[in-house]
Amino acid sequence: MTDDKSKSGGADRRRISLTEDYEVRDWAAKFGVSEERLRQAVDKVGDQADAVEQELRGR
Repeated sequence: MTDDKSKSGGADRRRISLTEDYEVRDWAAKFGVSEERLRQAVDKVGDQADAVEQELRGR
């Protein structure tokens, strides 16, 4: 199943997709980090936004 970009919210807001350039760009901006740093954090802790944020904040 493909990602329906006309529907957002819900579970999509809790997960970070590294396959969509706009999501990588937007999440990196939200957390104030480079796209590479975001990718490293997702590789380390998974795609859950809360876990990635904690990793980036050093918690």
